[in-house]
Amino acid sequence: MHKRMVWLPLFLVTLVVFSAMGRAQEDAALDAQLKDLAAKHEGKVTLFARDLKTGQTASLDADEPVKTASTIKMGILLDAAEQIRSGKATLNEKLVLQHANQVEGSGVLAQLDTPVALTLKDVLTLMVVLSDNTATNMAIDRLGLDHINHTLKAAGLKQTYLYKKVYMPASGPMPADQSKFGLGKTTAREMASIMQRIAECRLDLAGGPPVNKDGPICGAIIHMLRNQQDRDGIPRYLESLDTSEHGSAIANKTGALDAVRNDVALISTKTGPVVIASFTYDNKDERWTGDNQGEQMIGKLAEAVVKKWSPTGLDANGFSWENPLAGNRH
Repeated sequence: MHKRMVWLPLFLVTLVVFSAMGRAQEDAALDAQLKDLAAKHEGKVTLFARDLKTGQTASLDADEPVKTASTIKMGILLDAAEQIRSGKATLNEKLVLQHANQVEGSGVLAQLDTPVALTLKDVLTLMVVLSDNTATNMAIDRLGLDHINHTLKAAGLKQTYLYKKVYMPASGPMPADQSKFGLGKTTAREMASIMQRIAECRLDLAGGPPVNKDGPICGAIIHMLRNQQDRDGIPRYLESLDTSEHGSAIANKTGALDAVRNDVALISTKTGPVVIASFTYDNKDERWTGDNQGEQMIGKLAEAVVKKWSPTGLDANGFSWENPLAGNRH
C-alpha cells in the first residue's frame, strides 16, 4: 500500500512535467506575431509550423478542417511511397494516359494526344511540379482511391481525406461533408505531419523507426517537391534566386481555388529543417495572379516563422535532399 501511494504522486509529477514540456514547445511569441499578421487578411487563415531540429511549434487554428485544393496531392505521394516500399508499385512501371482521364485546370497532359505512355515517376512528378490534374487522376487510378484514404487513416490522420478524382464527379457513397470540401479535406497540423513524415522518411505507418532502404524513395518524392514551380506562396519572401539553376532550399506543394490559397513546405534553414503548412480560405481576393492577397499572406507568415527560428536565413545545402536518411549537415 505504501509503495502504491508513493508511486502515484511520482507518476503524476512526471506526467505534469512532460505535459509542460509539450506546452513549452509552442512558440507563444511567434504565435502572437502570426495572429497579428493574419488579422490583416481579408479571409481566414490556418497554419502549423514545426522546427524539426528543436521540436518547437507555432500555430493558428491548426486543427480547423479546411479545403485542401491540390495540397491533397501530398496524401497521394504518401500512399505512393507506402506502395513502393511494400512492393505493390515501382517508380519505373509504365502507365498509359487515356483520353478519359484528361481534365482541365493546371498541367500539360490534357493538351497531349492520347494514348501516351508514362512511368509512375513521370506521373507523380507532373502531379507535383506542375500540379497536373490529369496526372493526378492517373495516379489515383493506379494507386486506388480507397488505398490512399486507408494510408492516410493508418498514418493517424483523422481529418485528411481525398474524396474523388480531379474535376470528376464523386462516385459511390460519399462522406456527408464532401460537398463542403470538394476534392479533399485536411487541417494545417495534419498536412504538416505528412510533410514531416516524408522529410524524416518515417514511412512505417505502424510507427516504426526509419529504414535505410526507404531513403531513396523519400528522396525521389522530395526531389519532385523541391522542383515545384509555383513560388508565390511560402517561397515568396524567402528565396529570390533562380531555383531551376541553383537548387531550392524549399520543397513544397501548393493548392488553389478561387477563394483559397494553400501551401505546405519543407524548408532547409541554416539552423535546421522547418515544416510549414498554411491555408487561406474565404478570401476576398479571388484574382489568379501572383499578387493575390492569399499568396502574399502565406509568404508573410512563412517569412515570420523562418526569421524567428533561423535569423541567418536558408541553406539549400543543409538538407540531404536525395536521401534524407543519409544525414544532414547540421
